[in-house]
Amino acid sequence: MTSSTSTPGPVATEIAERLTQALSPSQLRVINDSAHHAGHMGDDGSGESHFTVEVESAAFAGLARLARQRLVNQALGEMVGGRVHALAIRAWAPGEA
Repeated sequence: MTSSTSTPGPVATEIAERLTQALSPSQLRVINDSAHHAGHMGDDGSGESHFTVEVESAAFAGLARLARQRLVNQALGEMVGGRVHALAIRAWAPGEA
């Protein structure tokens, strides 16, 4: 997991834990984009409201992009739209470019 800060915060850590448990990823990066959105709508001042997730998982094999995004959102549950205001998702199966 990577973060724009040296130590991931509690929200980034929980995102990584939930995705690891649900998708058993072979690669996972949780990138905190919140600093780029400071003062914008959805910025709750926590420094952890906007994220990009890059995840490779065998669970995505044969699925369309929308189905992959649904799996990620399902794994994160109430976090999306709550503590996570914005989430960009890059999801692929092993062996895909």
